[in-house]
Amino acid sequence: MTDQEMKQLGLGSKATLPPMAPPESQNRQRWPRWRHHVAKIVVLALLTISFAFYQNSRHYKSAQEWKWEMIRPSRDLLWHPCYDGIYDCARLDLPMDWLEPSDDERVILAIIRLRATQRRDYRGPVIINPGGPGESGVFALKDHGVNLHTIIGRNYDLISFDPRGIGATLPRIRCWDSSVQRQLWDLQDVGVIDAHPGTIYDVYARATAFSQTCEAYMAGKSNILHYVGTASHARDMLEILRKLGQEKLKYWGFSYGTILGGVFAAMYPDKVERLVSDGNVDLREWHYQTYINFPRDMDKVMSAFYDFCHQAGPEVCDFYAETPQLIEQRHENLMEKIRKQPVLITAGGPFPVAGLNVPQLITWSHVRRLTSAALYRPILLFKKYATVLAALESGDGRPFYTMTNSLYQPEGPAASICTTEATPPEAPRLEGGNNEAFPAIMCSDLPPMNGTVEEFTDFAKRLGDISKSAGDVNALFRLACIGRTIRPKWRFDGPFEGNTSFPILYVNNIADNVAPLVSATNNSQGFPGSVILVQNSYGHTSLSAPSTCTAGYIHNYFQYGQLPKPGTTCDPDYLPFQEISPTGEDEVARALEELTKTSWGFTSKLYI
Repeated sequence: MTDQEMKQLGLGSKATLPPMAPPESQNRQRWPRWRHHVAKIVVLALLTISFAFYQNSRHYKSAQEWKWEMIRPSRDLLWHPCYDGIYDCARLDLPMDWLEPSDDERVILAIIRLRATQRRDYRGPVIINPGGPGESGVFALKDHGVNLHTIIGRNYDLISFDPRGIGATLPRIRCWDSSVQRQLWDLQDVGVIDAHPGTIYDVYARATAFSQTCEAYMAGKSNILHYVGTASHARDMLEILRKLGQEKLKYWGFSYGTILGGVFAAMYPDKVERLVSDGNVDLREWHYQTYINFPRDMDKVMSAFYDFCHQAGPEVCDFYAETPQLIEQRHENLMEKIRKQPVLITAGGPFPVAGLNVPQLITWSHVRRLTSAALYRPILLFKKYATVLAALESGDGRPFYTMTNSLYQPEGPAASICTTEATPPEAPRLEGGNNEAFPAIMCSDLPPMNGTVEEFTDFAKRLGDISKSAGDVNALFRLACIGRTIRPKWRFDGPFEGNTSFPILYVNNIADNVAPLVSATNNSQGFPGSVILVQNSYGHTSLSAPSTCTAGYIHNYFQYGQLPKPGTTCDPDYLPFQEISPTGEDEVARALEELTKTSWGFTSKLYI
């Protein structure tokens, strides 16, 4: 072995090696050979046990004790192992105000990376945004990044981040001193705007009160509400690219993520290398509010519930009737019955509120909101929703709470309403999303919304005329901005067009309850060469229904820059009320199954 080979093995040169042991014939005190082998086996076993113990203890420490605070913020992108070492995390120190950067007011952006495992053909990073606004990119990538990797390709790094005001990014947007205050506010909910005559006035006043409370609370904490618009988010994303040493963006955005991607493409068209816009929100509607498109497919998704329930039959759909029209009538009859006679769950049930075991009422507003939520994910939720409806007909509310508890998981154990414990000092944290950041970000992009209650009543009526199934529930998207006075310092309001350096791929379901196909068409018109891939399924974003066809096109787009031909349509692998059960060793099918169980772009609370 040469000196160079020895150095590569970490052994130094030949001259530094210890002298060889004398032959056995010259060493009369040597152990018998079998004892020598036994000793080596024992030592090896002890080393193996010690290493295993070390690994287990290191795993325990990383899983139980690792916190975002352990990473010192930096103006360079410095990666640190996190979450059992499977991921890398960084805290990037950025200007709060991109128009006038200063050292005084800063944003500490939490960023996470899932490294490429196929390095021979390494393609760089793809940035993911799960939507909202208010959803956590860190949480989404940590939970579902492995499955997205399967679709895009493991020769890419996947990167996501918590946008301003959310999760592990500081400062956070928060409106209360404690979770108990928020809980008590929630308990004062007055219902959906048309639950009863006059409810709309209570809802309007409640929205105004919340806006004022949140702005007053944040005024004493941070100026972040002035700097959470999508323009600032897009600029943050550009800075992440620069710190990564990348010239152009590769990106997959869902729901609000299509707004972020569209604004980035309009602001920096020459910086787009690959951009998938999935579950499209209309860019001009979002920023101008001059027309209403977002609820136009809601009733199509609701009609799909009636059709697929009928096709599934009484053994699969608990709300079955002899025709889809009769199922619809049965549904309307149930809703009118609950409006007049809410269902009561008596004390002693397994559904405590605020840590107390109390009777609970299921009202028309509760079921109305659950209906709106079910439209987001028909494959996953339609069958459960049918079971809830059938149980409510007989006065049984337990399936309702089982389903709602699975949809709206609390961040931790319910706090007692008797506690006075305040929320600990602000610290970066992992969370699925921040419901209080949702209106702050959305309203920063919208024009000022300070209309009268009469004007809002007219708007709500228009929504109800467009969608009788959930238009009233979704009126709260705009209502969330009533009473807000803080305006963003930087607001991009178009034009929403640009000749991007590579064509955009738009992906949309044929009927999306909050991001209709017409929105994808409108967005695409501003970007030459872009193509719309239609998935023949229902719900919000393509991930609401597994489709290996859609996944294949997205994979080829990222890997080879191949766009589908205009007019291409993909069928889903499953229909509502069918059990998802991928067979064989198809990694993509298994990944899509897991992604269908997630809630990309789904705002967990649609009320204030």
